[in-house]
Amino acid sequence: MFFVYIGAALAMAYGTKDSLIGLALTIVAYGLINRVLAKYAINNRTTVALFSRTILGTAGSAIATIIFALVAIYYAVFEGSIVAYAFQVAFGGEMWMWYLIVVAYSTPLILGGARRFLDKLNGWLLPIYVGGLVAAVVWAGVQYGFSSTWLTQQPESGLALTMGGPGWLATFAAYMGVWIMMMFTIDYAALGKRKDIKFHQRWRFGWVFYIIAYGFSACVGIFLTFTIPGLETSETGIAGGIVSMMGILGLIVVFVSQTRINTANYYLGAANLKSFGERVFRIKLPNLVWVLTSSVIIFLLMLLPIVKYILLALAWQGVLVTAWVAIRHSNAGLFVAEVNQPKGDEAGGLALDGAQIEAQQRLDLAQSIVE
Repeated sequence: MFFVYIGAALAMAYGTKDSLIGLALTIVAYGLINRVLAKYAINNRTTVALFSRTILGTAGSAIATIIFALVAIYYAVFEGSIVAYAFQVAFGGEMWMWYLIVVAYSTPLILGGARRFLDKLNGWLLPIYVGGLVAAVVWAGVQYGFSSTWLTQQPESGLALTMGGPGWLATFAAYMGVWIMMMFTIDYAALGKRKDIKFHQRWRFGWVFYIIAYGFSACVGIFLTFTIPGLETSETGIAGGIVSMMGILGLIVVFVSQTRINTANYYLGAANLKSFGERVFRIKLPNLVWVLTSSVIIFLLMLLPIVKYILLALAWQGVLVTAWVAIRHSNAGLFVAEVNQPKGDEAGGLALDGAQIEAQQRLDLAQSIVE
């Protein structure tokens, strides 16, 4: 739902035309950059923390890890709040109760066998999510009427260059706040097989994925925002509008979409929090403790009005993550490693054997049976 919301919010701010131009440039940029990141991560079996240590040293890797952990936790808070709001719209009740329920059912999903089961289930959840958004568009069009006005929306005044304009450039810059997905790419691509590099570059982490994740979702958000009367342009507003319009079917769509992405948020938040705690504070705790610690932090943050500060958070997040990505691509040694990368399992690139072992231990956090 975040991608649905952000597309609608940018169209409201800068106009549909400029937002779609900025969106198209974003998809191209993501496809090109993630193509390199995915290949490097798969070939070298490295993660964000290990790469950061190579370039920035131990202290630098700790900074990158805690940034990654906090961003993943923030997204877990944000996306979880949407599910809680949807449940409240459907059934009523106190928000804190729904926050607690969301955290309680989300936490076990990243543990051991549950996570492996969910990996298989996600293959079925994706069609439900896409089909649900298509159903929402059809439902809104039938109920309120189809028109092309959503394609021609313009702000009252253009955005000056001194204020970050024109609109398409401001849209592109706003999506840079979500470049955290490139860090997600590295940590997940490290689990891939070298024989599948081309597939991962093009489909799983490439432009095809972002056409659906960003392009399709944004168009749905823009259409619903300018079609459903009185719909509030916020993620909770869009989710609430879908539930109010479609009833239990709308609740299922919101639940499926948020649960799919939140398993990644919870997993990466706990994994990187564990890595940071062990590296900086030398604390060795069972995996379950780090998972529960991360979940408690998520619940406590849910009690704050954090959704109101999403755009401010994206701005700061964009600066930090984009800087990290720039460092990654400006290091000439990496490109040499990618071109001359050995094909066998002995390939290690910048990640030494000991570091690879540590990486695998961290990546296995949510895959192992809880101690």
